[in-house]
Amino acid sequence: MPVPLIERFRAVLPVSETTPVVSLGEGSTPLLQAPRLSERYGREIWLKWEGANPTGSYKDRGMTMAVSKGLEEGAQAVVCASTGNTAASAAAYAARAGIPALILTSEGATGEKVAQARMHGARVLAVRGSFDDTLAAARALGEGGNHVLVNSLNPYRREGQKTAVYEIVEQLGGAPDAFVIPYGGGGNTSAYAQALAELSLDALLVSAEAADRRRTIASAIRIGEPAHAERVRSSGALVVTVGDDEILEAWRELAALEGIFCEPSSAAGLAAVRRGDVPGDRLAVTLTGHGLKDVATADRLAPPPLLVEADPDAIRELSEGDFP
Repeated sequence: MPVPLIERFRAVLPVSETTPVVSLGEGSTPLLQAPRLSERYGREIWLKWEGANPTGSYKDRGMTMAVSKGLEEGAQAVVCASTGNTAASAAAYAARAGIPALILTSEGATGEKVAQARMHGARVLAVRGSFDDTLAAARALGEGGNHVLVNSLNPYRREGQKTAVYEIVEQLGGAPDAFVIPYGGGGNTSAYAQALAELSLDALLVSAEAADRRRTIASAIRIGEPAHAERVRSSGALVVTVGDDEILEAWRELAALEGIFCEPSSAAGLAAVRRGDVPGDRLAVTLTGHGLKDVATADRLAPPPLLVEADPDAIRELSEGDFP
């Protein structure tokens, strides 16, 4: 197993020798050069592939910290309000720690991410009301003593997530001109900003949000009221807004040109690059989650298979020409 993130970055994390490390081998994700995208957009583009984390998203970086510190502080269970990657990550790390996970979702929530949490043995409860109501209930449970809240309001989450910046700088041998990430709740933006300050880097941080936050097709950044909006405002990050059509075009381009299947929200940063909103010649674009997190959207929007007879000539004819 790779070196646990906490062990690798112990010097810059709020842990001690007695902190119980709960790890699934998170972090140390690839930084992939994107030659075709670089040529197309006239930049040197690098892709930080966070879908390679154990549960398929960047949330694992923060979850190893939140669960480890929760155990150290006496928590007997974890709780979060989520219908997505936080739920899947919290359930997996709780299972690894040998403690229960309580996942509060919105009523009617389904899909791959909730199924992932259920497979890890989490207790999933669908809460009547808004997401704000659900989060308020999770926070109350977290303040009650037995559960540790592992949403991004947990400061240890952001401590773990900042390590992506340390890795990018190490992998590039220096800072890029800009770090480009999606903007959902803003926890990751504030984590990146914290790392830039700790490393005294002069690089630009660009945070790309969806134009219609409440109804965007990019479900992982479908957050109407970002919990960390004030932190984002004070971080110095350049916030840019991209539409769903732009996100989907960037999402398809990542898959077809560079072989990376991410979930649509992960493509928000590249959408900003494609539109020319990101200055700089050398860019590190973070892709936050794997495409298998949202197979339904891919199945609905990708070109369908073509029906052909089992005849080599017919197959050859259809296989020639431009591919979609």
